[in-house]
Amino acid sequence: MAGKLNFSLVSPEREVFSGLVDQVDAPGVEGDFGVLPAHAPFMTALREGPVTVFTGNAKRTFTVRGGFADVTPDGLTILAEAATEVAAA
Repeated sequence: MAGKLNFSLVSPEREVFSGLVDQVDAPGVEGDFGVLPAHAPFMTALREGPVTVFTGNAKRTFTVRGGFADVTPDGLTILAEAATEVAAA
């Protein structure tokens, strides 16, 4: 797979994450979804749940509480009502 996905996770308090990644999985209100580079544009509401960010062999997980995900040709932006990173086990 060529290219990276420009991803930004924003809460009302701050930008929680921003960077180039390989894949993002998120909890949509109509079901979980994954976004890869060059994904077709769409927008959806989010339910509470994990947002998992994959970069190479690394994986980071954030918990979001509501909000919206917007996929555009420029990348993926998640505007969450609340977002915190889950500590690695």
